[in-house]
Amino acid sequence: MRIHYLQHVPFEDLANIESWARSRGHDLSRTMLFSDEKLPDMDQFDWLIIMGGPMNIYEEDRYPWLAREKEFIRRAIASERIVLGICLGSQLMADVMGSSVRKNEYREIGWFTVSLTEEGMRSPIFSVLPERFIALHWHGDTFGIPPGAARAAESRACANQAFIKGKAIGLQFHLESSRDSIDHLLENCADELTEGPFVQCQKELSAHPERLPQIRGLMEKLLDRVEEALGPGQDAS
Repeated sequence: MRIHYLQHVPFEDLANIESWARSRGHDLSRTMLFSDEKLPDMDQFDWLIIMGGPMNIYEEDRYPWLAREKEFIRRAIASERIVLGICLGSQLMADVMGSSVRKNEYREIGWFTVSLTEEGMRSPIFSVLPERFIALHWHGDTFGIPPGAARAAESRACANQAFIKGKAIGLQFHLESSRDSIDHLLENCADELTEGPFVQCQKELSAHPERLPQIRGLMEKLLDRVEEALGPGQDAS
């Protein structure tokens, strides 16, 4: 399968998704939006992955490429490509799918439990995950659930942690994170570690190496199921 990904900043790349894709024999390509690289034609990929970033979806004056990216995501979803958005990527998807993106009541940064909703447990995609699991979080905004989409997961700090509609999947949380990718976030976004009930300190964020293989295993199960259920020739229903 041909997987294309959109990267918003130098320090938030595919992380462990890259090793998964290469181990499965998929072709990878990318657009570095911060370098104003050209977006591909729709017929050049089967699966679009939209990564995270420290910007907000409404900062088009500061990041002019956001407007082009949103239109590209809208077209990819309409053309029934697999589209997976992570953190900022999920918020961009929700926006172009007709929902709102706003400040969450709490900034959520750290290792916190995600729980599947009843819709998530019934989903052919999300049902491969445990009913409750720990994931990495790093966000201040939250998305509304797009019209017609299923709300698949939640956490104590954030009611909307995942959605799915057809071949469009949004994840607010991170399962792709590696030791390096977390270190890069700490190096570049440490100013976001402000006081709050759901913001962990740098020491706590780095204190659980045993969780890295755990989330990697969950991510691989989820991506394998997406490929199996939604790949070319499969019915999104």
